[in-house]
Amino acid sequence: MELRLLATFEKVAEVLSFTRAAAELGYAQSSVTSQVKALETALGTELFERLGGRIRLTGAGERLLPYARRMAELAEEARAAVAAGEAAGTITIGTMESLTTYRLPPLLEYVHHRHPAVRLSLRPTLGDATRQALRRGTYDLGFLMEAETEHEGLEAEVLAPEPLVLVAAPGHALAGRTGLASADLAGTALVGTEPGCAYRDLFEAELAGSGAPGAGAPGPSRPEFLEFGTIEASKRAVASGLGIALLPRITVQEELASGALVALGWEPPFTLFTQLAWRRGKRLPAHVRLFVEQARRLARE
Repeated sequence: MELRLLATFEKVAEVLSFTRAAAELGYAQSSVTSQVKALETALGTELFERLGGRIRLTGAGERLLPYARRMAELAEEARAAVAAGEAAGTITIGTMESLTTYRLPPLLEYVHHRHPAVRLSLRPTLGDATRQALRRGTYDLGFLMEAETEHEGLEAEVLAPEPLVLVAAPGHALAGRTGLASADLAGTALVGTEPGCAYRDLFEAELAGSGAPGAGAPGPSRPEFLEFGTIEASKRAVASGLGIALLPRITVQEELASGALVALGWEPPFTLFTQLAWRRGKRLPAHVRLFVEQARRLARE
């Protein structure tokens, strides 16, 4: 079995599409099809069932997939081991905007300058999508910001707790009040990132449970948010008086210091942790282990 054929099989198994696999690998679709057929011939069995315009793994394909992943990992580790002692290779990392912008720059700069042969490929995804990609082997590592620290099929290491703060414009009606309860937020316009973000979802659940929905949503129904695509856009919306927002403290430190935003006297009844995760049982190549060690070191500092 050639590693090239196994790599193509792994990609097709990941996306379940010959066309998409060809695009991601930079091959013609006919080349992907012929490589899979060559592997099936070598193994003497079909690896995919063709169902009209769709495909799925056969039992043999499902059994082969973990071996293909392990062989790819070993090949990458072997390449790194013989690269004159220099860490080398690509690391595909799932992460989210708040961590990429506010937590990761020192780590990314360190790896870029100290280990130029290590290529970092950052993929912006939220928690659930990151966890699924790690389980499939699409990502090597994933940064999570979650309340839970145990994830099925994954190894996760807590790097640090991630404090959250409820912010508003300085002239907001709740500014200056202390000891706010969740019910005190009833009728207040809410600004949030997209659903699927852990702190947005937890905040929403807390408000719904306390009977404190957003403006225009009477009773203990689901709160309504003005949704903005990025944290920067959310901060500007809050500063403009469009509502209040729960955000990681690290993302609003400058605005709190300058007075553009104020912290409200409400304490989240939940705690989030920044975590680094990878697929359980995965043998991390040397350059990936180096990245993990640097992440640990910077978290300690």
